[in-house]
Amino acid sequence: MHSPTLQINTKRLLSTIAESSSIGSTANHGLHRLALTEEDRQVRHLFTQWLENEGLDVRIDDFGNIYGRREGRLKEAPPIVMGSHLDSQPQGGRYDGVLGVLTALEVIRVLNEYHIETEYPVEIVNFTNEEGARFSPPMLGSGGVTGNFSKDFIYNIQDRDGITFSEALKDIDYVGETSNRLEEISAYIELHIEQGPVLSNKGKSLGVVEGIQGMTWVNVSVEGKSNHAGSTPMDDRTDALVCAGQMIGKIKELTQEIKGLKTTVGRLDVSPNTANVVPGRVDFSIDIRHEDNEIRQHALQRLKEQLSSTSFIHGTEVIIHSLWNSDTIEFSPTIRNAIKTSADELDLPSLSLYSGAGHDSKYMHSMGETGMIFLPSERGISHNEDEFTHDDDIEKGARVLLQTLLKLDTTI
Repeated sequence: MHSPTLQINTKRLLSTIAESSSIGSTANHGLHRLALTEEDRQVRHLFTQWLENEGLDVRIDDFGNIYGRREGRLKEAPPIVMGSHLDSQPQGGRYDGVLGVLTALEVIRVLNEYHIETEYPVEIVNFTNEEGARFSPPMLGSGGVTGNFSKDFIYNIQDRDGITFSEALKDIDYVGETSNRLEEISAYIELHIEQGPVLSNKGKSLGVVEGIQGMTWVNVSVEGKSNHAGSTPMDDRTDALVCAGQMIGKIKELTQEIKGLKTTVGRLDVSPNTANVVPGRVDFSIDIRHEDNEIRQHALQRLKEQLSSTSFIHGTEVIIHSLWNSDTIEFSPTIRNAIKTSADELDLPSLSLYSGAGHDSKYMHSMGETGMIFLPSERGISHNEDEFTHDDDIEKGARVLLQTLLKLDTTI
């Protein structure tokens, strides 16, 4: 029986977070630490030192994922795994992903401090390129280890400078062995900030995540005709940008018709992009999310119909190309119950909700029992230097993560 008096060392945890955040820190107290850059190399070195200091068996796989293993009584059993990622968005926040890795480290430190021997082995993992800011798509480390992406696909992805994932991994000297990949798990738990306003608005300390919304990314190309801005009459133009603007309006309108639908046009490229030429081509992205897969696919079909109609009215041509699709997943009821029970026992008000963002848990779900703990994000801000989670909420989350691990250790 594990002692119920185990205590998180809050001062130590916050100090660890502060030291991590000093690598790639920005002037506005954010974080700029893209995957497989010099800043990523530095934080990986620091992280592996921390793992070694706790007596963990450290290994690195061929995707650069870093693992730290603490043995349990059942040495041949699949481990209970905790973790997230240490890379960030450009000029991003200090909490996204980082909290999941470093609260897991604090849990290990507490187990060591109190000389707790678990039944199952326990592992921490830092996944490579979760954000997808440098190498797209996101979640390459977890997607690779779970077989959702092939090694050839991942290794040949290029950043904007034409550097491949493989080259960047070699440059920071973090190419590990295929044999070091995580192959099976008893459970995977990921603590993460919500990256939305729900918990903060409702005054809840913790989120018990039901699952992750499905998402679809598409690219839309609108072909008009470039022409002189001064000599081309307005009624004789085939303006790709005017057409694209009306399309974007239609995309927003659809969210008012379909409850819970989220759409985002996050990228817009205009050609030739000069002040005195009628735009001849526009490319833009659409991110479509909903927790119901059928509703999301219905929304996508509706969008395609509306964009085609708008293109016809403007005399343009439109090509809609699917970039990525990821269906909704439901997390383990066993882990959700362990998280909820732990929060209740610690008198922490919690709320069940779906994640609107993708996380490494999305792919880890295909390997075994998976669950997530959400912490409040002040004003719902994330992927931004103003991203903020209160120290008190971080400490509460670490306590729940510890208690959840101990419950799963005796029930799975």
